[in-house]
Amino acid sequence: MTTTGQTAPARLREYVDAGGVRTYYEVEGDGEALILLHGGLCTVETFEGQTPVFAEKYRVYVPERRGHGRTPDVEGPITYEVMAQDTIAFMTALGIDSAHLVGWSDGSLVGLLVALRRPELVRKLVLIGQYVSLEGATPEGRELMARFTPETLPPMLEHLYAAVSPDGPEHFRVVFDKMAPLWRNPTGIAVSDLAGVTAPTLVLLGDDDLLTIEHAAAVQRALPDSQLAVVPGASHALPMEKPELTNRLVLDFLADEQVPKMMAISDLLGNLTDPAGP
Repeated sequence: MTTTGQTAPARLREYVDAGGVRTYYEVEGDGEALILLHGGLCTVETFEGQTPVFAEKYRVYVPERRGHGRTPDVEGPITYEVMAQDTIAFMTALGIDSAHLVGWSDGSLVGLLVALRRPELVRKLVLIGQYVSLEGATPEGRELMARFTPETLPPMLEHLYAAVSPDGPEHFRVVFDKMAPLWRNPTGIAVSDLAGVTAPTLVLLGDDDLLTIEHAAAVQRALPDSQLAVVPGASHALPMEKPELTNRLVLDFLADEQVPKMMAISDLLGNLTDPAGP
């Protein structure tokens, strides 16, 4: 953590061998480790509204997964399980014993799988804008996933890839073809499986997101220690559309001491006396 009169460590841009994948990452700040997990086909730039702010309190790592950004693609398929194992390998390579994981879109599912497979690695977990199963997507979201092509993607995704990928701009369609099946059949995780997540978790979404608010609420209820936040007037691009509000919600959740609840319903019920009792 930085204090008055001290200068936060400058942002470093490095590569590390993470389980055989030459993984590009950026790191900034000092304090507890916090790993930002980007969305599908995205780069570190999509977290530019979060990285410097979180780095005021945490040591923030922003890796780019295989086939994304500056990290080269490798032979074989890309699955959420593969990307979760890559994230575990990234933490191992850098000697990160545990960290807060903040995932957006695809990064949420990667973080969720890390929390399920290696719970000791995850201090707190933030899931932003992502359904667990396709049934949790809005009707419009399901249609979008079914009809996604490189031509219907937001143009910024291909532009970002072309600007930095070591595989060259023409490889974008190869990576797209690897990723597209994931969006149509995400992980095989059922909402009931979420009972196995031990990390405190924040489920965060916009009110015009890819997933329904009902699904987000079901996910939040299934997680043993969790909170839910729905941001009005925001879409799937919540961290970029409303970075200040996103940052406030995430930082409040990650804080060691949160504002105490004044009227928790469970506490109020516990204070009631049983009319049938003695």
